[in-house]
Amino acid sequence: MLMIKLWSLLAVAASLSTPLEASTPVRTGVPDAQPGSGALSPDVKALGPLLLQAAREGDAVKVRQLLGRGAEVDVQDGQGNTPLLLATAANHIEVARSLLLHGASPNLKNQMQDSAYLLAGAQGRLEIVRMTLSYGADLKSTNRYGGTALIPACERGHVETALALIKAGVDVNHVNRLGWTCLVEAVVLSDGGPRHQAIIKALIEAGADLNLADKDGVTALAHARQRGQKAVAQLLQAAGAK
Repeated sequence: MLMIKLWSLLAVAASLSTPLEASTPVRTGVPDAQPGSGALSPDVKALGPLLLQAAREGDAVKVRQLLGRGAEVDVQDGQGNTPLLLATAANHIEVARSLLLHGASPNLKNQMQDSAYLLAGAQGRLEIVRMTLSYGADLKSTNRYGGTALIPACERGHVETALALIKAGVDVNHVNRLGWTCLVEAVVLSDGGPRHQAIIKALIEAGADLNLADKDGVTALAHARQRGQKAVAQLLQAAGAK
């Protein structure tokens, strides 16, 4: 009997001396990452809203810090906006540069079918346009109107932006859903002033089809005459428009 009690005491002592590392791991409530799953941890996901806010506010230092902590560079908000899109909308050039350097996509679109590249073209954000072109902007991508980045740039008189897009190789004869080319929009939706004249000259030099009519069969020259844009009409006529 005495021998049995002695063996029991020895067994208890052995169990108490078992190292902590050999015991069952303590659960923290955070799921373990599954190898190869690609899933972000809750901590990393929490950085997404902070990155969106920092990009919107133009806080380049905070953006770099969050990216360094592993924030998802192309995280999207409820409207599908990425940090790069938000930075582009406010022309936060340094933020946009940091995001692109960390692999942000210039082509990812929001619910309005704007990408950072398309929005930069439409808003005349020249530096961001140049950066997106360097980081793989899709020259054939189109906005909700079916237009390239060049069409609204021409319409709104963003001369330098339009020149950069023409030089990059955007199709000068692309027709959007309204049936308009960038040349037609540069006439129809402008006052025919110096900025639009400069754009029209660039389109002529780039080989734009001057006689490509809209869906109603009206050419850029006819639109210019109807709107009393004498200088534009002279430019087009001199280049062979009919």
